[in-house]
Amino acid sequence: MELETFKITVLPLREKLFNISRKLTEDKADAEDIVQEAFLKLWSIREKLDGYQSVEALAIQVTKNLTIDKLRVRRPEGPDIETLALDSGNRSPAEELEQQDAVTRIRQLIEKLPSLQQTIIRMKDVEGYELTEIAEITGTQVEAVRVNLSRARKKIREQFLQLNKQMQR
Repeated sequence: MELETFKITVLPLREKLFNISRKLTEDKADAEDIVQEAFLKLWSIREKLDGYQSVEALAIQVTKNLTIDKLRVRRPEGPDIETLALDSGNRSPAEELEQQDAVTRIRQLIEKLPSLQQTIIRMKDVEGYELTEIAEITGTQVEAVRVNLSRARKKIREQFLQLNKQMQR
């Protein structure tokens, strides 16, 4: 894509991209920075833009992804999954090792989920986002987020219990 075509196709999307980013970040300056970064990213792949059905959809997705990245950096994350304790008492080294194994198995199970469910469960259970925030960031309805979260948790619970049964044999 040549400079003139880029100006005609991508630059008019500036206001739309700004509004999307501003809605998610609730900060004008951050939204402005994100849109500039999105334009730079799109410019760097300008030779490939003609291959996309909708450059606008790509621009929106790039902007959303950059906004999510910005929110993750700005928002303090919850405790790492490895530091979460199931009980508040002192554990023996054997119990500690068992806890670490369980965390490792759960991580592996999360990685096997479909990507949307992976994202939702990490945002909710690890990073501490609210369902409404996840819905805004992912561009889906709150009910869809709730359903995907429920399915992901159920699948992990079933597979985790199944793994434990196999290990006890």
